[in-house]
Amino acid sequence: MKYSAGVDVGSTQTKAVIIDEEKNIVGRSLIDTGADVVKAAETSYQIALDEMNVSDDDVGYVIGTGYGRYKVTFGDRQVTEISCHGRGAVHMFPDTKTVLDMGGQDSKAIAVEPTGEIKDFSMNDKCAAGTGRFLGAASIALDIPLGDLGPVALNSDKPVRISTTCTVFAEAEVLAWLGKGKSVEDILWGVHQSIAARTFGLLRRVGIHSELTFTGGVAKNIGMIKAMEDKLDFKMNVSDDSHYMGALGAALFARDSLLAGEERKTQMEVA
Repeated sequence: MKYSAGVDVGSTQTKAVIIDEEKNIVGRSLIDTGADVVKAAETSYQIALDEMNVSDDDVGYVIGTGYGRYKVTFGDRQVTEISCHGRGAVHMFPDTKTVLDMGGQDSKAIAVEPTGEIKDFSMNDKCAAGTGRFLGAASIALDIPLGDLGPVALNSDKPVRISTTCTVFAEAEVLAWLGKGKSVEDILWGVHQSIAARTFGLLRRVGIHSELTFTGGVAKNIGMIKAMEDKLDFKMNVSDDSHYMGALGAALFARDSLLAGEERKTQMEVA
């Protein structure tokens, strides 16, 4: 049996997914990207291989995706993260019509066909007011671990209104509200609501449908899920594997290439 693999090199985290011929996920990994992007891609892929106790020789095709996709030096070709998130979302939730991919660097609203092909997409502006980086700024300002932001925010009684549209000024505004005596919970829920409002505008550009799948690292934040669902007024499709969606889509594209008879162009060098 030959496996197919996808490696998604994001701005903050790198993910790898390996699937079998039946499209089942048999290996996966998630690590921080760090400064050495090439190393992150190699390490994430190797961890996924080790999880299933196989070698690179057992993988028939590898596709790189994400902002660092060209740094997947052992990959056979590259596919954009937009295409990969669309493909992965439709595979996991077949009725998906809209995909919201929220990562550390940017957010994307993607309209998809039933096949997973892309109909339309829109990205947020470079200021990152609707991304994980905005949450990161709040995390630093309040000295709260990123993973705790959502649960803390959900304890809010009266959220503040966050007006800044740029991550650069987010920390200053958060500290200003803190100086006015506002609770951490109310400040954080205000941050989540601000991101949700901007993201809602992004989604409207491509069309909002009730079968909306939330992907990317921020999809692990329960506060962000609640803020988005309050704004949308319906439940989103969210999976425990939502942050692997891009890598999964890349692995599915790799499987297509493998079935089409394409062969590996390069192997990963073993140190």
